[in-house]
Amino acid sequence: MTLPQNNVGIVIPVLNEERALPAMFAVLQSLYPAPAHILFVDGGSSDASCALIRDAGYDLLETKPGRALQINAGVAAIRAEKVCVLHADTVPPSDMVAVIADTLADPKIALASFTPLIKGPDKTRWFTTFHNWIKTWYAPIITRPHLFMRGVRLLFGDHAMFFRKAQFLEIGGCTPSDAVMEEADLCVKFARLGKTKMVRRWVETSDRRIAAWGPLKANWIYFKVGILWAVGARGRMAKDYPDVR
Repeated sequence: MTLPQNNVGIVIPVLNEERALPAMFAVLQSLYPAPAHILFVDGGSSDASCALIRDAGYDLLETKPGRALQINAGVAAIRAEKVCVLHADTVPPSDMVAVIADTLADPKIALASFTPLIKGPDKTRWFTTFHNWIKTWYAPIITRPHLFMRGVRLLFGDHAMFFRKAQFLEIGGCTPSDAVMEEADLCVKFARLGKTKMVRRWVETSDRRIAAWGPLKANWIYFKVGILWAVGARGRMAKDYPDVR
């Protein structure tokens, strides 16, 4: 794989992530080649997240609460042509910058992501990992079959989605009022511009929600929230998707 020009940036939305940030800093330092710009976007943390980010020397943008708002602000401010939105509890491969640049070298691809592997300190959640993968297929079949026939797959936040900044701004970014499932809406918007693709490279995502809720409840919540999004019941999604840190 050839090394790309240094035009890939990483936006990391955070809210009360002081426990996850030290590991994230170590991950960011291990990336090769290094990204052109790393920007943390805080949505009103009440813990030490902002202080930790500043002390580590990273750029920090503070916004109103709401992950959609944070992503929109971060992408608008990032100094890079290609952007990855990375959750603070997700570990990408060390060559993620090269993978992003190589994938987006194809002009037909408007939006792409990695493949999430749900892991905790003691176990890998293979069932939920499989559900996350198959959901990218069945969700558009159920909710947007016309897009599915065009090759669109629904990607989600724990996939470490990436795209071109100019195209993100062109489609208006995330729907600002979305507190949950903002990435699914983004997939539908990007479908106007090209294909969506899930790259066959793992990102390791924390199993903290599964550990808190249990596997069956967690997968039921993921399914239920997806159906609420599909039928337009946006006001209920955040209520049915409690925060876990």
